[in-house]
Amino acid sequence: MYQGNSSEFLQNFISKMKKKTLDSSVIDTFAYYYQLLISGESGLIYDKDITPVNSDEIKELDSLKDYYDAGKRVLDNCVMLVLNGGLGTSMGLTKAKSLLRVKNGKTFLYILLKQAEISNVSLALMNSFSTHQETISAISEYKPAKKPFLFLQHRFPKIVKQNLKPATWPAKPALEWNPPGHGDIYLALSASGMLDELLDRGIRYAFISNSDNLGATIDESLLGYFSEKNFSFMMEVAEKTPADIKGGHLARNNSGRMILREAAQCPANEIKAFQDIKRYGFFNTNNIWINLVYLKNLIEKEGIIRLPIIINPKRLDPRDVNSPEVFQIETAMGAAISLFEGATAVKVPRSRFFPVKKCNDLLAVRSDCFVFNKQGRLIRNPVCSFESTEIKLDQKYYSMIDLFNERFANGAPSLKECESLIIKGDVFFEKNVTIKGKVIIENSADKPYVIKEGTVIEKNLLVK
Repeated sequence: MYQGNSSEFLQNFISKMKKKTLDSSVIDTFAYYYQLLISGESGLIYDKDITPVNSDEIKELDSLKDYYDAGKRVLDNCVMLVLNGGLGTSMGLTKAKSLLRVKNGKTFLYILLKQAEISNVSLALMNSFSTHQETISAISEYKPAKKPFLFLQHRFPKIVKQNLKPATWPAKPALEWNPPGHGDIYLALSASGMLDELLDRGIRYAFISNSDNLGATIDESLLGYFSEKNFSFMMEVAEKTPADIKGGHLARNNSGRMILREAAQCPANEIKAFQDIKRYGFFNTNNIWINLVYLKNLIEKEGIIRLPIIINPKRLDPRDVNSPEVFQIETAMGAAISLFEGATAVKVPRSRFFPVKKCNDLLAVRSDCFVFNKQGRLIRNPVCSFESTEIKLDQKYYSMIDLFNERFANGAPSLKECESLIIKGDVFFEKNVTIKGKVIIENSADKPYVIKEGTVIEKNLLVK
């Protein structure tokens, strides 16, 4: 337990938040988590307190086709709710990630607007302070047939690790604050008035997903199953592969309720168990369905949503290694599965989960590995020779979007017959390049190597 003057410090945090006119429920929520922090709460979830979820405990999407018609009947009562607060800093972006051109010159946001229109459901976007104005401008430019609902994610003050005081950074005061994780969506819906507005419009069901996961579209069978069974909460999970060992996994606590354990909540000495895909075989895709009536009642009953705390250690200024160490209090949206009575999970195919987190992912989506189907939804190309294509690009030359775009200025190579592609060194691509099978392209020369127009690569290419 921390021995400092925690009561005084908490009042300092409260004063700081009031100056930003944050809603009282947001201040109460932060105070709850701050008191957990100073009491020594780590947010860790131990193996001894949970049990794995077996495949026979959850339904598979393929078995829910009989619920399709039921889903069609309640489309007017459903909203597609998209987390749109990210800046994509890991890819070198300086604006809203959803404004990145991802396929055929179209941005995530444009595609999302079209998906909602095609599915005939309302769209709502939870923006951050960093993405709100840019998103409004882009929507005005796109002129969608039906404007989406917009509301803001909250922010929490950063906490100095050394003494648990409010962080200060006069050179750039905005860095004194952090987004509280996507678990904030429940409180943000309520405090913004958006929850009441949706309910007043007859909307009872919300499908929540990330803006960078274009596989997360409205599925009528899932909606029908969710509505007919009157579930309060439903998480879409997928089978873990070796590539998913860092993803939060599904489990049950000692009381039998389903829970989500994120990597940050796993004790260091249990990380091997956390990453054991045979033990914990399902990961959270962050595609979530919630009953808005149940959410409204839960908030009215509890006052705040007490999600498991995630204490994220960071530097106050991520770009300054000499800036103070801080704690960011965050929560995960999927963790609410333990709070909703009667919550469930459904196993879905990987086609509903292909987020663009890095430029490796962007290359796959920009290539012919993905196409728009007749319904205007982005899907993996049916003619692909393999179920997935593993891509690893040299971080020095491809991790930032400007460097990536320079090297693929003439378009992505054809990858529909490619199982894996590894690029080491500096390589530029002219147009109409085709890569087949498993290929490693390595340029160890001291100057860039250019792959000429029309080249077909079916074996490793080594340049010295």
